[in-house]
Amino acid sequence: MIKTTLKIDGMMCGMCEAHICDTIRKAVPSAKKVTASRSKKEASFLTEEAVDTALLKAAVDATGYTWLGAESAPYEEKGWFGRK
Repeated sequence: MIKTTLKIDGMMCGMCEAHICDTIRKAVPSAKKVTASRSKKEASFLTEEAVDTALLKAAVDATGYTWLGAESAPYEEKGWFGRK
């Protein structure tokens, strides 16, 4: 799994967070565990494959929020069932 974190400015409320989550789900249909935080100015999600950040940037820009960047990193499930 790959965790992608987007830095986004302009989210002011819970509806803004929901709007960003919906935008990500439409741009990346395979996205799982999509979350957004206005206080952290970021959104994140998990995918099996790397995603095209240019596609995500275009989707976020179209919503009126400000794209600040993105980063992706390998992700391993944590917790009891993720331990080896």
